[in-house]
Amino acid sequence: MDTMLEFLNSFISFIYDYGYLNLFIMSFLSSTVLPMGSEALVVALVNKGFSPFNVIMVATAGNFLGSCLTYYIGLKGRPLLEKYFSPPPEKLAKSEKLFKKYGIYTLLFSWVPGIGDIITMVAGLTHLSFKHFSIMVFIGKFGRYFSVVYLTIFLSN
Repeated sequence: MDTMLEFLNSFISFIYDYGYLNLFIMSFLSSTVLPMGSEALVVALVNKGFSPFNVIMVATAGNFLGSCLTYYIGLKGRPLLEKYFSPPPEKLAKSEKLFKKYGIYTLLFSWVPGIGDIITMVAGLTHLSFKHFSIMVFIGKFGRYFSVVYLTIFLSN
């Protein structure tokens, strides 16, 4: 039992000692096709006293860059997607339909779990300009982390 507690304490210490780096990595990975989330770490770091502004910016940067990777995968085409990532056809079809209906504004919702990654893939598949992609995705990601940090601070007081 003591070994488990020591390991847990070491792990928690590692998370906080390298808080921004861990946040960047977790945010990056959570915006690719990997089923992860970074919100719990955002809340933990803010509650531990990390700078809310820095937490927002690091999480946004990591999440944005992960979306850029997903966009690039989409840009390389459907055969690559189907061969290596095999997104569920129904989610891909739903995302393509939303993207065609609402255009680039769909990217504001690229933070939504499950469908957000596919929306960024579809942006790549449709060869949307990277400039438009970047602006919309960054705004969406920033809004997400700003909201999480704001709610964390608000609910902590």
